[in-house]
Amino acid sequence: MRVVSLVPSLTEAVAVSAPGVLVGATDWCSHPAGLDVVRVKGTKNPDVERIVALAPDLVIANEEENREPDLTALRQAGLDVLVTEVRDVPRAFRELDRVVRACGLPTRPRWLDEAEEAWLDPPRPERRLRAAVPIWRRPWMVVGRDTFAGDVLARLGVDNAYASHAERYPRVPVEELRAAGLDLVVLPDEPYRFTSDDGPEAFPGLPCALVGGRHLTWYGPSLAQAPRVLGEALRAAVR
Repeated sequence: MRVVSLVPSLTEAVAVSAPGVLVGATDWCSHPAGLDVVRVKGTKNPDVERIVALAPDLVIANEEENREPDLTALRQAGLDVLVTEVRDVPRAFRELDRVVRACGLPTRPRWLDEAEEAWLDPPRPERRLRAAVPIWRRPWMVVGRDTFAGDVLARLGVDNAYASHAERYPRVPVEELRAAGLDLVVLPDEPYRFTSDDGPEAFPGLPCALVGGRHLTWYGPSLAQAPRVLGEALRAAVR
């Protein structure tokens, strides 16, 4: 079995579950560390010719991460493309199960069972919090409706203030964010790399939780640790 993955979190899931199956991955596929496969450029601009040359039995993609014209080009080249759709935690588990089985695994990997167990009763704050989740600045953009990250936070007791917005990733002026009556601002380190020196200063007087994007937005082995890691960061921010 030869697999190319165009989704960083799914790259990690396949590499951990079926070592040796992956032959190609994007430049953004950073986990597991030391992954030695052919790089096929980015999620939004994959090198179609290089992927075709690898002669994979399967290309793994995601409807949000990857562009339809690229996936169409891969199909027209005769490749089998599996496209996932992940908008909440339960769907993530179903899609991960579908991916690992498509890669030839006869049974579910142990980490997937551990991840599902970890999300049965995740830690929550004493009261529900209302937060915004910026993912970019210049211009400011936040997590909006119908997103995996929003569902992750909701299950940890944090309601996304923009969950009912018409757009999934709306642009919102920082002045509006400051005036939105938030309890908390959640600042991930991807796609924009928010840090203690770049992000919190825009929200004076508001608690800010700096979190790893891998735990907030990736659906893969990191899901097993995400409830604990994110929960600790959220609780620390509002103490």
